[in-house]
Amino acid sequence: MQNRTPGNTQGIDVSRYQGNIDWPKVKASGMTFVFIKATEGRTYIDPNFKKNVTGALAAGMMVGTYHFFRGTTVEIAKAEAAHYATTLNSIGGAKTLQLPPVLDYENNPDNLSKAQMNTVAKAFLTELQRLTGVKPIIYTGNAFARNFDASLGSYDLWIARYSNTRVPEDQSAWKRWTFWQYTDSGKVNGISGNVDMNEFSGTAAQLRAKYAAGAPSPLPPTKPIEPSIPSNPSTPSVPSNPSQPTAPPKGGEPMTAEEKAAFDALKAQVDQLQARQQMEVPVWAKAAVDAALAYDTKNPLFSIDNGASYDFYRFITVMYRRGMFKK
Repeated sequence: MQNRTPGNTQGIDVSRYQGNIDWPKVKASGMTFVFIKATEGRTYIDPNFKKNVTGALAAGMMVGTYHFFRGTTVEIAKAEAAHYATTLNSIGGAKTLQLPPVLDYENNPDNLSKAQMNTVAKAFLTELQRLTGVKPIIYTGNAFARNFDASLGSYDLWIARYSNTRVPEDQSAWKRWTFWQYTDSGKVNGISGNVDMNEFSGTAAQLRAKYAAGAPSPLPPTKPIEPSIPSNPSTPSVPSNPSQPTAPPKGGEPMTAEEKAAFDALKAQVDQLQARQQMEVPVWAKAAVDAALAYDTKNPLFSIDNGASYDFYRFITVMYRRGMFKK
């Protein structure tokens, strides 16, 4: 594939692991775009998702989101797409952002065949486009991309290859990258610790123009609903059930400032507790989790579609270090 060039615009991708981000400093450091983790599996939502989207947009960055894929069947793939789309609706929908949603498909813990992997990927991508009206992007690794066939080549590629000298390899589906994640240990003002660094194959203006031309509309429903026509147009139509209200009932009184402050404080505590109980796989536990899931792929020892607790990951790591998952 093509190499990086000096005129290409720069960006990052983030999740809860980057903690609190000073987005104006990130923008001032020369970053023009960001992909923000939204969801994983069928139920997990990154706890910093909304905060990161709001902050990045306010700082003037071009924003996209991504979903970490765990689907192993068509049904699960569609459920994950629906979960992702619903989460995007909570911020106004995929069309409110400057960059398309992303399928992050980078591992295969259930050892699906290549044909099966392509099938579930297409199911997710097709369903997500149907629900959002936006054609997604595919993110994957340089080696993992070999699993995908040419039928996925119509989707823009965001590829990971951590190197300053070696370009991503040509694949059956792609001969060029659209985004290249070239390191996972970048340093950017406004972010404590490491962050993934990315490059778009073009200038900031070209990036904005590429995805600003207007996304396709969602597919229409199977049977469009036709408006009913009264038999006598001069006579106002009467609701079929007059006892039902014609307008939604009014809500209660708004919270006072003191009540809202107490509510926000309680919500923050609940979110913090939930994040600890529904964590993504920490970096220090990844080898242990992968080994445990690979121990019996037909009857996995556990599922982390919904995340898991810190204590669970610590337990799995201890078991792994004691050789419990060796065959």
